[in-house]
Amino acid sequence: MGWTMRLATAALILSLTMMVTTDEEENDRCVYEALPDTDAVICKGLEVFYPELGNIGCMFVPDCRNYRLKITYWPAPAVKFPRALEDATYILVMVDPDAPSRSNPQAQFWRHWLVTDIKGIDLKKGKILGRELSAYQPPKPPSQTGFHRYQFFVYLQGEKSISLLPEENRTRASWKMDRFLNRYDLNEPEASTQFITENYQDSPNFQALGGRSSEPKERPKQK
Repeated sequence: MGWTMRLATAALILSLTMMVTTDEEENDRCVYEALPDTDAVICKGLEVFYPELGNIGCMFVPDCRNYRLKITYWPAPAVKFPRALEDATYILVMVDPDAPSRSNPQAQFWRHWLVTDIKGIDLKKGKILGRELSAYQPPKPPSQTGFHRYQFFVYLQGEKSISLLPEENRTRASWKMDRFLNRYDLNEPEASTQFITENYQDSPNFQALGGRSSEPKERPKQK
């Protein structure tokens, strides 16, 4: 009878442990949601890799594991164009067309990153080694402004010498991207993609935690 009770107790403990583990796995599961067709039209051959996330091109940043917070202080992503010509030179542009919001984009385009003189052999490997005209600025959509698109475009530079005008250097907001492209005869991009995210405080998971994040208060400083 003693052994029977012990076996029953052990079986009960094992069952409870499995239930707790299963619940934790369910809560920790990340859903990678692809962009709708209307937003996926610019997803053409470009890959964007962030730490932990992997390639986030043509996806929503998942609302789990604090990714929507982490992406606001992670360093610049690896941007990879597998079909880049090794002996060619490229320009990389990253913009937010939804500043301050998608419904009211008065500050379109917000220039997040602009790099010229990128060698094709590096771009094929995801290495953005060139001349930064605008240093990388992480995506930080303001609270209560909904989802923002973060778009990446790669253009063939050729022998052109690219620069920003003094007035363009004064601010990143309201950048006339079309004028910049026309000034240097940059037509269709060779590759492009985008991802979408919102302020982490507006995320359903953050709200479900009562406005608390599991991230530590100390975060790496921006450089």
